[in-house]
Amino acid sequence: MPYNPLLADKIREALQSIPNVEEKEKMGGLSFMVNGKMCLRVDKDDLMLSCDPALTEDLLQREGARRYVMKGKTNMKGWLLIDQNGTSSKEDMDFWVSTALDWNQKVKKKK
Repeated sequence: MPYNPLLADKIREALQSIPNVEEKEKMGGLSFMVNGKMCLRVDKDDLMLSCDPALTEDLLQREGARRYVMKGKTNMKGWLLIDQNGTSSKEDMDFWVSTALDWNQKVKKKK
């Protein structure tokens, strides 16, 4: 299933005033790179984001949030998937985008 273009548009709108944003299509999804680092991604109908690993457990309490699981690694702190229940309102979307952008500013780019 390809990524949800409506969710991609929501992310574009939320990032319109942010400098250094680049979109990259890969592995069937659309990643939004900020300052050269993966920040947000559309994965089918879900929003995927990178966040402060120390906040993972608290963020999982929000509606629609679940852990991102990659290749059987179930304890990937700092990576979340948010379903449509967690991104339906502008307030919810703004929360997740701001959470990802805050972490993006703190993380150094990998070489």
